[in-house]
Amino acid sequence: MARILVVDDDAAVQMTIRLLLERAGHSVVTASDGRKGLTLCQTGDFDLLFLDIFMPGMDGFETMRMVRQHRPQIPIIVISGRPLASESDTAPDFLTMATKLGAVSSLQKPFRPADLLAAVTGCLEAAGRDVQPRPVGGVASSP
Repeated sequence: MARILVVDDDAAVQMTIRLLLERAGHSVVTASDGRKGLTLCQTGDFDLLFLDIFMPGMDGFETMRMVRQHRPQIPIIVISGRPLASESDTAPDFLTMATKLGAVSSLQKPFRPADLLAAVTGCLEAAGRDVQPRPVGGVASSP
């Protein structure tokens, strides 16, 4: 299946996403901040990037800008514990900001496992990536 990079400063969120994706047959690498995620993204061959918007140091927006310079085609799913869409005329619309920077999907924490897996499948299919189960022990497993 896919090789996925998860960048989030919350270890519990990293672990949750990792477990869900690995159970679905994906290979997962995690990073705890934007700088580490950027380094991994520049040196690794990832099919998809999960990126928390609000992290200390290099936030998700800056990380996304830098990733786009080196890996313009990688699909990015942004995640956040704060509301992504503006609830008023004066509040920033983080989803619009992330979309302008190249995010193709978003999830708000806490998220349902089914929503996470659907977002992954949708992004990988849209990018023309393989989403079929990997063979296990020489025999293809069924979903």
